[in-house]
Amino acid sequence: MREYAFCTRTDSMHTMDFDVVIAGSGIAGLYAALNLDGKLKCALLNKQGPNESNSVYAQGGIASVISESDSFEKHFEDTLKAGAGLCDREAVSVLVQEGPQNIKKLMEMGVPFDRDHNNNLVVSTEGAHSVCRILHCGGDATGLHMTETLFENVKERKNIEIFHNTAVCDILTDDSGRIAGVVVMASDGEYIFMRAPYVIIASGGIGRIYRNSTNAGSATGDGIAAAMRAGAKVKNMEFVQFHPTALIHPDMNMRYFLISEALRGEGAVLRNRKGEAFLKDVHPMADLAPRDVVSRAIINEMKKHDLPNVYLDITHRPRSFLRERFPIIYQECMRRGIDIAVNWIPVVPVQHYFMGGIETDTFGRTNVYGLYACGESACTGVHGANRLASNSLLECLVFGRRIAEDINGSFKASRGNPVAQCAPKKRDETFDYETCRSQIRDNMTKKGGIIRNAAELGQAIELAQGYKERLSALHLITRAEIETYNMVTVALEILKAALARRES
Repeated sequence: MREYAFCTRTDSMHTMDFDVVIAGSGIAGLYAALNLDGKLKCALLNKQGPNESNSVYAQGGIASVISESDSFEKHFEDTLKAGAGLCDREAVSVLVQEGPQNIKKLMEMGVPFDRDHNNNLVVSTEGAHSVCRILHCGGDATGLHMTETLFENVKERKNIEIFHNTAVCDILTDDSGRIAGVVVMASDGEYIFMRAPYVIIASGGIGRIYRNSTNAGSATGDGIAAAMRAGAKVKNMEFVQFHPTALIHPDMNMRYFLISEALRGEGAVLRNRKGEAFLKDVHPMADLAPRDVVSRAIINEMKKHDLPNVYLDITHRPRSFLRERFPIIYQECMRRGIDIAVNWIPVVPVQHYFMGGIETDTFGRTNVYGLYACGESACTGVHGANRLASNSLLECLVFGRRIAEDINGSFKASRGNPVAQCAPKKRDETFDYETCRSQIRDNMTKKGGIIRNAAELGQAIELAQGYKERLSALHLITRAEIETYNMVTVALEILKAALARRES
């Protein structure tokens, strides 16, 4: 019998019919929607409103071959090196070769990429890139500008209906195993059955299953967990990226503010308390080494000298440059009493990105017919063990568009009867969901984080397995309860995969 998070008959729910349902309205979901045939009726969902997604918080930029000094071969090789050679070569080839045409389309849609006084696109570099190929908007507000522009384009499309504060609970299949739609929970707690032959999961990452993360509050792996319950395969779940440089203290929503890698691309240097630039002794690329190398080096430096953090020094750059190139970072640091033109920035590594996810081919197709995935919730294989900086937004575009074109070319308006039978479940008012979430986050941070060992992974698996068995038998009612179930489901899969891959 199928596993579900919800425990209500679909024939008692309010039912709506669509051709395509897209879970997530970050850049991947928005761009996929914009590339769908205008004749297809599309539902576009967001969990916490259009301004809360990992895409919105993306600072650094978007990588693409746009200059004569660059080439597809260079971008391909840089991606493979950053991914520790574990990337899918076909997917990487698709990514780098189709990147420029999607950048061109973004410009046609009105995305305001930064330009110099001669109206030429401004490009910069980041860690593990061999040449300058990073485009950005508003200095360090690339994701925000891209998301806002794409959202404005979506609002003009009559075939797209936007559902705010609506969370996916489960993905339904018919008796032949193909997609029949989704069950979602609206902001008022009401279940809605959205019938559709095609579903795209673009719900983002898993960062909030960790205590310390740069991710949006919505990033609890809901789409990945729902896809797993529907029978979708997942891949590379052990590959979790930790960004080396986040401000040491989180904001009121417990989100850590990212200090973009672009600062190191502009010459910033990591230093310990003595002022020593310690990365030069760790890797040939020093402060521009791949993120996993830098994160481990910082952790080792902190342990070696019993430090709560290290420092990022960009004081050699003039204030006028910093204010113009990094306006968001400059203002946020000043708000916290850190003048980056004078002061070193106190930073620590925190969870940032998820390379694993729902396994797809190069058209975003999963093993479940009619189910697609793109963006951070998908595992196309392009990132391998460690994502190359600024490849994530490019992946959203390339594969979001490929999914839309695949649906456009193969659309079949099948509406089978959904198989939505679940075993009776009991309500348990004594179960402490908050304690469950806290313990999972602590375990993931301490035992499934940057430094891992078999003994601690085993302990974390035992805890997560116990919680999952308990939650799967409970009648979940609120969104927070279902979210907790999703967090435990994804955490367990990450821990098991980490234990299986001893190199991690």
